[in-house]
Amino acid sequence: MTSTQLRNTTSTPAIEIKGLRHTYHSGHTALDGVNLTCGVGLFGLLGPNGAGKSTLMRIICTLIEPSAGQVRVGGYDVTRERRRVREMLGYLPQDFGGWRLHRVEEVLDTLAQLSGMLEKKKRRARVAEVLHQVGLSDVAHRKVKKLSGGMVRRLGVAQALVHEPKVLVVDEPTVGLDPEERIRFRKLMADIGRERTILLSTHIVADLGAACREIALLDGGQIVFQGPPPELLALAKGRVFEITTSSAEAEALESRHEVVSRSIANGKVTLRCVSEGRELPPSATVVEEPTLEESYMAFMAERGRTTAARQDDEHLPGKGDRVEGADKVEGVDPAAAENRQAG
Repeated sequence: MTSTQLRNTTSTPAIEIKGLRHTYHSGHTALDGVNLTCGVGLFGLLGPNGAGKSTLMRIICTLIEPSAGQVRVGGYDVTRERRRVREMLGYLPQDFGGWRLHRVEEVLDTLAQLSGMLEKKKRRARVAEVLHQVGLSDVAHRKVKKLSGGMVRRLGVAQALVHEPKVLVVDEPTVGLDPEERIRFRKLMADIGRERTILLSTHIVADLGAACREIALLDGGQIVFQGPPPELLALAKGRVFEITTSSAEAEALESRHEVVSRSIANGKVTLRCVSEGRELPPSATVVEEPTLEESYMAFMAERGRTTAARQDDEHLPGKGDRVEGADKVEGVDPAAAENRQAG
């Protein structure tokens, strides 16, 4: 069995987290007793701003050593067996960028070398294969500074995939992308998630798409829900409603409920809302089939938490919070960083 294969494949989850806790040197506790398992396919990690998502991603990718608990990737411990973990992982951080003056294929070829792919012929073939997979073959000779935001994100996926990892970790992938690029990115995640584990962290529910097999909700550093999307949808039954009313009454309703959409016609306002409880306003009509986004909003509204979609700016690690030797070349996945240090 090679180092890139799962240990005890038939029984070992791709990612297994038990009792994970992390407190920064400032005293801020970002994660508090997280338990989580992820198998093959697309796994969505949802949570509002400051929930601890990015901290969890960094721990899984061996960039931060946790304060307590255990994290295993393919059976390997992220603290004691970092090199093994990094060989299995591909990582797309929120801030992938740089390389502006380099050509697309040059960037990917360089990062492939840093990931340990030293045989030129095989490396070039793999680079071409991955560029085709992410839809960048036609711009392989273009400089990165000439790419659209969506193309840069796809290049980030390519660098995370080039060494053929079993597990892909993606952190807030579509922030700043236009709707067309978001759709293209979701399709790409669905395609590559058929044969590997993808852990996708986001506060934008639509990022998950129909391919998401399981969802975990992280709030206040704790997992408050884990299960397949239909289970979350079931929890929202009777909690999502539509109502058509006057402008004055609409303002009162908006102050009491989370509003999903608002439209005006013939002097009347139609609201689609989620309720914190099961008691709905008079004349409201229950939505029989709420969307996943509405179900997420209903779940968080019951907890008294806002779910406004905005970029995660949770506490960043301070001095001393990184694992020694985990400094990275900008945009390089963990395996590349480890190989760079070893060389």
